Amino acid sequence: MRARTVMVFFLMVTTLSFGQDKKSKGDILFFEYAYKAAIQEYNKEKEKKPLTNQQLLNLADAYYQTGNYKGASENYIEVYKKEEPFSNHYFNKMLLSLGRTSGTDRVKAFLASKTTPLPEELLENANFNFELLGSKDAFELDFELFNITGNSPQSDFSPTFYKDRLLFTSGRGKDSKSVYAPSGEAYLDIFVARMENNGDIGTANRFTDVPDSEFHKATPFYSTDLNSLFYILSNAEDGQMAFDNNGKNALAIGKVDENGTFGFLLRDLSTSFYYPFYDAANEKLYFAANFYDSYGGTDLYYVYTNKGQIMSAPINLGPRINSAGNEIAPFIFDNSLYFSSDVFYGLGGMDIYKSNFQSDTSYSIPINLGLGINSSADDFGFIIKDDGTTGLLGYFSSNRKGGKGGDDIYGFRVAEKPGLKTLVFKGKVSRLGSKLGVDKVSIKLFDSDNNLITEVYTREDGAYQLEIPWVDQVVLTASKERHELFSRAYDKAALETKEATLDIDLTMLDDLVEEKEEQTILKLNDFFFAKGKWEVTPAIALELDKVVLAVQKFPELQLRIEAHTDSRGGSSTNFRLSQNRANGIRDYLIQKGVPTTNLLYAVGYGEDKILNNCTNGVFCIEQLHKVNERCLIVILNYNLL
Repeated sequence: MRARTVMVFFLMVTTLSFGQDKKSKGDILFFEYAYKAAIQEYNKEKEKKPLTNQQLLNLADAYYQTGNYKGASENYIEVYKKEEPFSNHYFNKMLLSLGRTSGTDRVKAFLASKTTPLPEELLENANFNFELLGSKDAFELDFELFNITGNSPQSDFSPTFYKDRLLFTSGRGKDSKSVYAPSGEAYLDIFVARMENNGDIGTANRFTDVPDSEFHKATPFYSTDLNSLFYILSNAEDGQMAFDNNGKNALAIGKVDENGTFGFLLRDLSTSFYYPFYDAANEKLYFAANFYDSYGGTDLYYVYTNKGQIMSAPINLGPRINSAGNEIAPFIFDNSLYFSSDVFYGLGGMDIYKSNFQSDTSYSIPINLGLGINSSADDFGFIIKDDGTTGLLGYFSSNRKGGKGGDDIYGFRVAEKPGLKTLVFKGKVSRLGSKLGVDKVSIKLFDSDNNLITEVYTREDGAYQLEIPWVDQVVLTASKERHELFSRAYDKAALETKEATLDIDLTMLDDLVEEKEEQTILKLNDFFFAKGKWEVTPAIALELDKVVLAVQKFPELQLRIEAHTDSRGGSSTNFRLSQNRANGIRDYLIQKGVPTTNLLYAVGYGEDKILNNCTNGVFCIEQLHKVNERCLIVILNYNLL
């Protein structure tokens, strides 16, 4: 079996079913984790009769586990092409295998061919990270990496800060412990070592402040606030492994408090829990698990606690964080969530990502930390702190080439917080005057030279989110046919102080118009000039300002100004009066900034278009004459907008 992390290995095998009624020899070897032997046996069985789709997937997994990515991809693709139900988790492993053998372009081609929908967030994350990892200038931080002295030839991983020391998990031997067959090493145990001033660690010893066990104890996290240690351990009863009805042993999360009192926090014989992390600020316990609502393999979850005691059901972090792959090892530092994932758009196996908290339950796009911290191997278990002297000190685990064992713990120093700084815009586009979201609105970001950076469309509920690498100046626009154009420019100061959410209200053109006299006109309250006058009064200006606003919102409007009089007075006098009124309206609008290109005509019709029987010589009351004395702003290109 290729060198691979013990914990990641667990993630791959705990999802397998042990309850099959009838197994071939290949199946038995596969479920015993004897992958090389399973490959040989499955290939023999193929010569006698076709393998089932599940057996082909088992064979693909066996190839994947042993580093034969060509064999893995061929078998994944064979099942995929049969259009059988193909889970997103297998799809992710197929893309991972293709990435190793055929490169990113082939991965993108298969990604585009997926017939069943993938979460929108997954595609956004993928596009962002593909572009990020393809840029030579995206990663500028200089990481000072070092392989710690305390590593052994066995697997050493999952470090955590513990007072002035470091706790970690190791598969190094113990005389009284049995060998765990799948890894070929001892059952996992927790070790402790003192941290030196240079970040290295001294001699490691077994950590004895937790109850002893002959089985797994691993992935510790120490909470300073609670003075308690969280860790995972094998389910056992009376010194014996505990199994579910399918013969599966899972991992639980336990806690030891300052008095040495132990208690189980999360325990289910059919579900394994991994990598606890306690966030004292919110009293949340984060962890990885593969529940039924998983987006792929293992997902990240949290539960609310009261001083570490569970107070809620597990809550999935959602599709912005969790993917079709496996997510493990959550760690929060300075309002950012660091975790590891083997999603297909990474650099190889497990990669370390960073996502910023946008709210209590909302996250930015997870960003790959790039080469250096990450490699083509498995990189996981990231922790970091401000050491108070030389910047930031951290550790992570990796099985990259050049180490001392299967997994080694690496230390690093870095001047600034790792992870590319990004710019996030999110919110909701609604129809002005209502709370109704507007779908399919184009949200665009332009740089200072008016070059398009990115574009997204609002969802059915009007929600949108876009994220780009940080720039100092942008212009954001929102547009949709028959809706106003929204545009807002941001300089560096505005970006650094902008609100977390930008909700946008768009005016719909249909809300500004009405049909009158078989024409589409701007909706205005009736207004009247003084008798025989054409001066724009404050009351008239109040209505005309609505025209100014409409043109600002819809710069493409082409307008005709119409003025009409009643039949009283001479027809030539009425014609001149109405033309002066139309001209007065036009002059006011131009003075208020309406371009002349929007005002195609200003026409006075006099008494030519009387709407009722109040013509020359007919007696009418004042109210009926007023019906004919009117001004209209007609939209000439309404049907073309």
